[in-house]
Amino acid sequence: MSGTATAVGGHLRAWRQRRRMSQLDLACEAEISTRHLSFMETGRAQPSREMVLRLAERLEVPLRDRNALLVAAGFAPIFPQRPLDDPALAGARRAVDLILAGHEPFPALAVDRDWNMVAHNRMVPSLMASASPELKAAPVNVIRLSLHPEGLARRIVNFAEWRAHLLERLRRDLEITANPRLRDLLAEVQAYPTPPEAALHQPANDFAGIAVPFQFTSPAGTLSFYSTTTVFGTPVDVTLSELMLETFFPADDATAAYVRDFAANLENSQ
Repeated sequence: MSGTATAVGGHLRAWRQRRRMSQLDLACEAEISTRHLSFMETGRAQPSREMVLRLAERLEVPLRDRNALLVAAGFAPIFPQRPLDDPALAGARRAVDLILAGHEPFPALAVDRDWNMVAHNRMVPSLMASASPELKAAPVNVIRLSLHPEGLARRIVNFAEWRAHLLERLRRDLEITANPRLRDLLAEVQAYPTPPEAALHQPANDFAGIAVPFQFTSPAGTLSFYSTTTVFGTPVDVTLSELMLETFFPADDATAAYVRDFAANLENSQ
């Protein structure tokens, strides 16, 4: 039993169990025998490069971790990982900037696998303005900024509902990616106390059964937004595969009017 075979076998077994698949389920999906899969998981058989990639695809393993599986099996990683400002990703970065700018006058931002903000349009800083300087220092973690008592939590009208929504998204991302930094982030934000100001808000219930809105206090009253998430459809770069674009749409006419007026004033002041 080789060390390499044992290493990749343990990784494959861990991902199969994380996806709640039996050996029979995965073997059928990958069109191999259960015996062969069992031998690979226990280190009695060494999977080929193609087999590692086939199993990883059936298990929906993130690209970053497919590289780790390949290395554990003794092969070179095949999915590049470059920063978003790398010249090779110039086309993708232009697409991100186009989406963010095109979404104005409404807020939009891009986050990485750890929920750190890597790009945003001109509307986002105004939403962050009331947060403490420490939480606005780069890299800005969007989850921490939203739920920290010194962040946006004091101004989120439906704080309990929005907090539950963000925690569920964190749990889902953690289950999919097994990212240890998300595990630490989840434990951290779960321990945050509810700001007294948040408990005083009386959120409207106009959106029940449709979506969880982001309701935020402003000088003009409560602003209400729906959010959507956009990802690259067929990425082969690790960075792009982990990038998420969060775009916010007005949930009522008053919010749309206020944000358009704010954007117009911002444009005139520049």
